[in-house]
Amino acid sequence: MAGEDLVELKFRLADGTDIGPSKYSPSTTMGSLKEKILAQWPKDKENAPKSISDIKLINAGKILENNKTLADSRLPIGELSGAVITMHVVVRPPVSDENSEKLKNDFPKKNRCSCSIL
Repeated sequence: MAGEDLVELKFRLADGTDIGPSKYSPSTTMGSLKEKILAQWPKDKENAPKSISDIKLINAGKILENNKTLADSRLPIGELSGAVITMHVVVRPPVSDENSEKLKNDFPKKNRCSCSIL
C-alpha cells in the first residue's frame, strides 16, 4: 500500500511546541517541508520566519539541505514501523539592515594592527 511508504514527521520548535505530526512522501524535499512549516507556523509566536531561508531543519544533529528529499535524508530510526520522526526547527533571528551595515563597517576597524615592525 502507498500509505505504508509515507514518512510521519513532526517539527519541534525552539520553545518545545510541535507542528504536526503529518505524513509525507519520501520524495518530498526539505524545501517543501520548510514551506509547509512556514504556512503552519503558530500565529502567536514572536520569532516567526519570513521565508524558508530563515528556517533550518535538523535531524540527528545534521542540518538538512533544501534540495535533498526525505528518502535522501532518512535515518535508520525512520525505518521503524509506526515511528514518528522529530525534526528540530531553528529560525535565524532577524537582522535589521542598520545592524548588519554597522557590523560590516566596524569589522575592518577591529582587525587593524596597530603594531610597528622594528
